[in-house]
Amino acid sequence: MKPKIIFLSLITFVFASQIKAQERNRVYAMNNEISDNLDLRAVADIFGESRNLQDFERRLNDPELQISNLDLNNDNEVDYLRVIETVENRTHVIIIQSVLERDVYQDVASIDVEKDNYNRIHVQIIGNEFMYGPNYIYEPVYYNTPIIYASFWSYNYRPYVSNWYWNYYPSYFYAWNPYPVYRYRNNIQISLNINNYYNYVNYRRSNQAVVLYNSRRSNWYERQHPDYAFSRRYTTVSNRYELDRRRETRNNYSRNEIGYYQTRNKTSKEYSNRNSDANRNYTQNRINTTGNTVSQRSYSQNNSGISRQSSPQRTENQRDYTQNNSNYSRQNAPQRTENQRAYNQNNGNYSRQNTPQRIENQRDYAQNNSKSSGQITSQRTDNQRIYTQNNSNNSRQNDSQRGGNQNNSSSRNPNRK
Repeated sequence: MKPKIIFLSLITFVFASQIKAQERNRVYAMNNEISDNLDLRAVADIFGESRNLQDFERRLNDPELQISNLDLNNDNEVDYLRVIETVENRTHVIIIQSVLERDVYQDVASIDVEKDNYNRIHVQIIGNEFMYGPNYIYEPVYYNTPIIYASFWSYNYRPYVSNWYWNYYPSYFYAWNPYPVYRYRNNIQISLNINNYYNYVNYRRSNQAVVLYNSRRSNWYERQHPDYAFSRRYTTVSNRYELDRRRETRNNYSRNEIGYYQTRNKTSKEYSNRNSDANRNYTQNRINTTGNTVSQRSYSQNNSGISRQSSPQRTENQRDYTQNNSNYSRQNAPQRTENQRAYNQNNGNYSRQNTPQRIENQRDYAQNNSKSSGQITSQRTDNQRIYTQNNSNNSRQNDSQRGGNQNNSSSRNPNRK
C-alpha cells in the first residue's frame, strides 16, 4: 500500500510542478501595463496606408507587422482584432475589438472619421478609457492623402463589419506568443512612418461620433475585471499621455545617471590604460637599460682583457685594440648611420697614424735628452779640468812670485841680521 501512495504522490508532485512551470512561462497582459501592448500611433499609421477597412483589419492582424501585442484572455496567444463600423451622415466610427471567446469582445480603440462643411476630413484615434484613461486621443497628419478616404463617401456605401470571430480566422492569420514590452516597442518604432505626424489632443471633435460609439461598444473585459481600470491602476495621472511624460522624465534621469557613470567608468578606464601604458614603457625602458648594462659590462670586460694583453706591448697592440673596439661597436650597433661609421673609421685611422708618430717622437725625445745630458756632462768635465789647470797654474805663479820677493828683500837689507 505504501509504494502505491508514494508513487501517486510523486506523480502529483511532478504534475503540479509542470503546471507551475507553464504558469511561469506564460506572459500575461496584466504583468505589465495593458496599454503598452497596443500603440495607437501604429494603428493610425496603418490606417493611412490601407485601401479600405478590410485591408485595415488585415494589417492589424498581420503576423509579419505585429502591430498588436494584446493578450487579454491570458491564453499566451495574441488576440485577434476585429473591425466593425457604424455610420451616420458624414461621420464614420470604426471600432477595434479584441476577440476573447465565442461572442465575447472587448473594445480597445476607436477611429472617428468626419468630414466638415468645408469638405475637410478629420481623423481621431481614441484609446479605450478602461485601458488608456479618459481623453487619450491622437490626430494623425499624413504627408499624403490616404486612399481609404475615397471609399468612405462613395455611392451606396455600406458600413463594414468583420466576418471573423472566435476560432474562425482568415488564412493569413496565425496566433503568436506575446513579446516582452521593450521588444514590442522597438518593433513599433521601426515600423512607424517617419513622414507622418501624430498630434496628441485631449478632446473629441464630434459629439455625434460619441453617440454612435456608445451604441456599438463591447466591454466584456471591463465587467470581468473592474479593478484593472486605468483610473484604479494609476491615481496620480489622468491618462496614458501623462504616464508617458512621467516615464520620459524618469528615463531621462536614469539616462543621465547612466551617462554619468559611463563617463566615470570611461575616465577610470582611460586612467588605468594610461597607467598600464606608462608601466609598460617603464618596463621596456628597464629592459633596454638592462640590455645596455649587460653590453657595457661585456664592453668593459673586453676592454680590460684587451688592456691586459696590450699593456706589455702597447705600441703594437694599440692598433689591435682600436680595431677590436671598432669591430665591437659595429657588432653591437648594427643600426648606426653611415656618418658614425665613417667617423669611427677616421678615428681608427687617425689613432693608427698618430700612434707610431708618437712612439718615434718619444724615441727622438729620449735620444735628444740623452745626447744633451752627455754633452752637458762632457762640457762640465772639460770646464772642471780647465778650471783645475788654471788654479794649479795660478798657484804655481804665486809661489814663484813669493820666492822672488823674498830674494829682493834680502838683497835690499843686508844688515838686518
